[in-house]
Amino acid sequence: MIASFIRRDDYELTLYARTPERVAEFLHSFGSVKADLFPLNAFGRIECDVIINCVGIGDPGRLRAEAASIFELTETWDKGILDYLRGRTEALYINLSSGAAYGGSFEYAVTGESCSVFPLNALTPSDYYGIAKLHSEARHRAAADLNIVDLRVFSYFSRYLELSTRFLLTDIALCIKSGEELVTTPGDIIRDYVDPDDLFSLIELCIKQRRLNEVYDAYSKKPVGKFEMLDEFVDRFGLKYRVMDIETVNATGNKENYYSTNHRAAGIGYAPAHTSLETLCTEMKALLEMG
Repeated sequence: MIASFIRRDDYELTLYARTPERVAEFLHSFGSVKADLFPLNAFGRIECDVIINCVGIGDPGRLRAEAASIFELTETWDKGILDYLRGRTEALYINLSSGAAYGGSFEYAVTGESCSVFPLNALTPSDYYGIAKLHSEARHRAAADLNIVDLRVFSYFSRYLELSTRFLLTDIALCIKSGEELVTTPGDIIRDYVDPDDLFSLIELCIKQRRLNEVYDAYSKKPVGKFEMLDEFVDRFGLKYRVMDIETVNATGNKENYYSTNHRAAGIGYAPAHTSLETLCTEMKALLEMG
């Protein structure tokens, strides 16, 4: 999102991060960039009119190991932003939520009528992330007098993803770069990777609306199956893969059809321009060219 915003002259960025020096290094890669940068605990000292909350645990491996911490992490920063909004009711809060808030096994894609489903009497750490997101969304709908939008992102991949994180796409990128063979499970899965430009356009539409308290599922022009993606990567990037039963990192549970047909965001003008496969090919090519 930073990369999208800094290409525009009509936005001024004030950034907050756990490790500001890493963000400074990222900004430096774009040349001369005008953005104020502070540690997270400085939030609220400078006025702003739009807040985008991306705070979380972005590595599935770490999320599985520290699953319980997601509750406090989510609530702490969410509460701080809500306190800020109550003093500045014209401001807009855009929270990056997750499709995991639906819970369930995702045997089928979710719809506008889908309910959030969690095994209340048999909760496991893989449920914690989705429950934390659900609680956050409920808190936002209860604050109906404030301008808050939750954007449920199901799957996301960009050229800036850290290759040290445990995602299928990072494993694929590392295998392409090294020439090693990817080993994957036999089951197919369907994912919806929203393009960075499409997600940015959805955020812009929310900013233009400004006065709203809503939730939208983010979606691409068309989702993609795992083997459809892998075969395309074989053709385009020389990926080698084989299929066998292995243990995978599923920090938020198994999700066979992890995408949404709830296209409510079309009501504010959202019309994604890219399919998931187009996005994956574009971003993977850029990532590999970055070295």
